[in-house]
Amino acid sequence: MSDSKHKIVPISGLSKLMLLIAATCLFASLFLPIWRIELDAPQYPEGLYLNINANGLGGNVDIINGLNHYIGMKTLHNEDFIEFAILPYLIGFFGLATLITLYTGKKRVLNILLLTFILFGIVAMIDFWKWEYDYGHNLDPKAAIIVPGMAYQPPLIGFKQLLNFGAYSVPDVGGWLFIAAGLFMLFATIIEGSFASIFRKNKLASSALLLLMLTLLSCGNPSPEAIQLNSDNCSYCKMTISNPKFAAELVTAKGRVYTFDDISCLLLHRKENTLSHISTCYISNFLAPNKLVRADSLYYLQGENIGSPMGGNIAAFTNSDSASYYAEKLGALPITWVKLSQ
Repeated sequence: MSDSKHKIVPISGLSKLMLLIAATCLFASLFLPIWRIELDAPQYPEGLYLNINANGLGGNVDIINGLNHYIGMKTLHNEDFIEFAILPYLIGFFGLATLITLYTGKKRVLNILLLTFILFGIVAMIDFWKWEYDYGHNLDPKAAIIVPGMAYQPPLIGFKQLLNFGAYSVPDVGGWLFIAAGLFMLFATIIEGSFASIFRKNKLASSALLLLMLTLLSCGNPSPEAIQLNSDNCSYCKMTISNPKFAAELVTAKGRVYTFDDISCLLLHRKENTLSHISTCYISNFLAPNKLVRADSLYYLQGENIGSPMGGNIAAFTNSDSASYYAEKLGALPITWVKLSQ
C-alpha cells in the first residue's frame, strides 16, 4: 500500500487562475520597463529619467552619461551588463515554470516555484544594489568635479539627495507586474493551505520571505526626518533653523524633504510650487519643540505676540485645550489648516 502522506494532491481551479495571471504578468514584464530612476535639479525642471528594462537601458541615457562624466562616474552601456543578456531568459523561464505548474496542478511544484521565485527576487535586488554601489563609489580621481568624501550611489528604493540632484528610485510598470506575479503565486500557495507548513519547516524560506516583506515595506509612505537645529537651513528663506517651536517640514510623494524655520515659509513654498500640494506637511508642536506632527491634525493660533522667526506668527498645538489656553495668554486667534493653506 502506498503511504497517504505521499499522495499527490492537485491544486484548485482558483489557484490555477492565479497562476495564469502570474504567468501573464511575467511575460508582459519582458516588454515594459522594470525599474525607473528619476533625477531632478534646478537646471533640469522637467527632470531626467533612466529606465531599466529586462534587455537594456532606456530614457535620457546620453544626457545622464554626460553628467556622470563630470563627477567621475562610469558611463552606462548595455554591453557592460551581463544581466541584460540573461534576465529576459530568467523571466521567461519563470513564466514557463508557472504555466507548467498550472498544467501539472501539483502542490509540491507550486511550493518549489514560490520559494525559487522569492530567492530570485532577493538575488536580483542584491545585484542591483551592488551595481549602484559600484557606479556611485568607484569614481575617476581625475574627474572635473571632485567633492571629497562624496559618493553618488542612487537609492535602492525611495529618494536620496545627490549634490543638487534629487534621485528617486522605484519599480516601473514591469517591476510592479513582476511583484504582482509573486503575490499571485503567494496567494495560490496560501489557498492550497501549504503556506504555513512550508515556512514553518524551512528556515531559509522564512528568512527569504522576511527580506522580501521588508523590501516591499520600504516602498511605503515617506515619513518626516528630524530637523537638525542650528545646522539645517530653511528651504524657502535660507535662514538657519534655530527655534524648534516653529520648525516645519514638507515631504514629497517621492520622499524628498524640505525644511523650514517658520510655518509661513512652508506655506509660501507650497503656494509657489504647485507639485508641493501632493506632499505631506509636518509642523512642530509648540509645546514639544521639534516634534513633527502631520499638519492637518493640529490646532493653530495666529497673532502678533507669538513672535515666530520670519513674522508668520503662527503656532501649532496637538489639542484644543492647549490652543485655547495660549490663545488667551498670547491674545491670538484660532485658525484652521485649511484656511492657512488657501
